[in-house]
Amino acid sequence: MIVAVLLPVALLNYLDRQMLAAMKFSVMHDVGDIGSEANWGKILALFKWTYAFLSPVGGYLADRYSKRHVIAFSLLAWSAVTWATGQVTSFDQLLWTRAVMGISEAFYIPAALALIADYHVGETRSRAVGFHQMGIYLGVILGGFSGYAADDPALGWRWMFGVCGLVGMVYAIPLFLVIRNTPLVSKQSGAPVAALRGLLANRPFLLLVLYFTLPAMAGWIVRDWMPAILKAEFGIGQGKAGVSATLYWMLAAILSALFGGWLADRWMQKTQRGRIYVSAIGMGMIVVAMMGVGYAPTTGLLWVAVGFLMLFGLGWGMFDSNNMPILCQITNPSERATGYGLMNLVSISCGGFADYGFGLLRDANMPLLAIFGIFASVAALSIVVVLMIQPRESVQNANL
Repeated sequence: MIVAVLLPVALLNYLDRQMLAAMKFSVMHDVGDIGSEANWGKILALFKWTYAFLSPVGGYLADRYSKRHVIAFSLLAWSAVTWATGQVTSFDQLLWTRAVMGISEAFYIPAALALIADYHVGETRSRAVGFHQMGIYLGVILGGFSGYAADDPALGWRWMFGVCGLVGMVYAIPLFLVIRNTPLVSKQSGAPVAALRGLLANRPFLLLVLYFTLPAMAGWIVRDWMPAILKAEFGIGQGKAGVSATLYWMLAAILSALFGGWLADRWMQKTQRGRIYVSAIGMGMIVVAMMGVGYAPTTGLLWVAVGFLMLFGLGWGMFDSNNMPILCQITNPSERATGYGLMNLVSISCGGFADYGFGLLRDANMPLLAIFGIFASVAALSIVVVLMIQPRESVQNANL
């Protein structure tokens, strides 16, 4: 039940941020003072930086007080900001709304994944997280379709933000009434500095933060820039580009998250490194896919780009469904949301720099293959990092 009621929230969480990428050309045309690709990258980056820096705060509040309250109020706040985004008329206003959206959305993911982990221990944890991630992928898919709404003179890009904002604000009410904190997990005690000190002294956790960060930069580039890349490189419409950049690889990610969760849970019955091995396999797929996506425009064939994006999705689902379960193997239950918030802090901060840097490289006319080759190399390094993580036996016993 917890996974089922949180799945629509995860969908809205990513729909509200993804649809801006799919409607880039309409927004830039309507808000004329955006001007350059670098400024567009700055809009994408500012959301990530505010999201990143507030994620540990949201995680700490969830661990210390109430995951239920953090989740519900986060949804209400970011939905109100989503509605407000549809009212902007200038570059500065769009920057501010994206920054505030980053603040409000930052509180959701650490609290939600920690709550799911509280309810699902042992053999169901990776599958439960995988099902929740389906909501994220569906949100990205719907965000891709928003390009059609932006191109429709009767609707437009502002209409999408208004509708999504209202839906989220309405759903926050029954969500708050339905979800409950589990009494089985003790709340975190002590000051934030003490919680931070404990996590930073945990070597496997630091390795997981690095592993979580390196491939995430590639993931943000694919989510945020691929609709515009496909439109520019293959000469297709904004609607078709948005769908081609999201639908197929997200469907692949859904299947892979479900399979990767099942495989990891089964592999865990044989070795405590089962989830680590499944995640590493997925990362290998991501490395190959990134090189293929960069190469695809030279063929002039859209289906080649879509095919490599699907391979990216297969790898991403196996990676994404196992991050929180791996975190549960190396941290205490009272540290999960805070730990995931710190992972978001580092990962998404770097993702913001990746978005901004990608825009600068595009303005400098660097070949796509060279740009994607850089991100593929970074993702390849992360395979070595994840294989260095050793589950902590004391935490394993506490989780069962």
